[in-house]
Amino acid sequence: MNSQIDWPEPIVRVQSLSDSGLPVIPDRYVKPPTERPAISSDGSDVNIPIIDLQDLLYGDDTILAQISEACREWGFFQILNHGISPQLLDRVREVWREFFHLPVEIKQSYANSPKTYEGYGSRLGVEKGAILDWSDYYFLHLLPLKLKDYNKWPALPADARQVIDEYGKEVVKLCGRLMKILSINLGLGEDILQNAFGGENIGACLRVNYYPKCPQPDLTLGLSSHSDPGGMTLLLPDNQVPGLQVRKGNNWITVKPARHAFIVNIGDQIQ
Repeated sequence: MNSQIDWPEPIVRVQSLSDSGLPVIPDRYVKPPTERPAISSDGSDVNIPIIDLQDLLYGDDTILAQISEACREWGFFQILNHGISPQLLDRVREVWREFFHLPVEIKQSYANSPKTYEGYGSRLGVEKGAILDWSDYYFLHLLPLKLKDYNKWPALPADARQVIDEYGKEVVKLCGRLMKILSINLGLGEDILQNAFGGENIGACLRVNYYPKCPQPDLTLGLSSHSDPGGMTLLLPDNQVPGLQVRKGNNWITVKPARHAFIVNIGDQIQ
């Protein structure tokens, strides 16, 4: 596996900082005042749209209209009855939770480098002295198949690779369904967007973020504000770790995840 020597400075695992019981976070993780966590000013009842896909099976065009409005007004929405079993969603979350609680020497065998970022990581970018996010992560490729390397996937827990593979295939199929819906809503042929992103050779990757407990959560962020550069992101939230916010106008809205729902984020390219 890749070693840490490719990084501009030694890698510190945020989980190890959290587990050490330190009362104050290191300066490297303290965000400037303008970038610190924001509280929604729109009230606690505001949420991104929640759309039930079940009625699509019966040709209900109102679902297409709901998705179209959500894309135009928000760029985000949640989907229910999307076709991926709740049992698989629960197990893939548990697989990753178990991985991040493995002994550090096991996780270190999957340490990534800035050459591909694939594997177990704790920072993005190679700028020396950069302000870092309070999170660890795991990044891997699902598609194209020539980039899919099971040796870079965690072998523990015992069913990890099987569960992650099944989950990845199901999510890719779901993204294909959503691409068709977006194409239709744009007045295009249903395969236009999928083909624009490579057709059968479309790219897909998986990133799992782990947010350890933080002693000063008002000073840092698990993941800095950003827009996703690809076409579409499907986010499977962890109900044990709330905190995802999306921007609408000048306000940051805290998302309230629905059980077994995916959060769909329209990426820069489709936007």
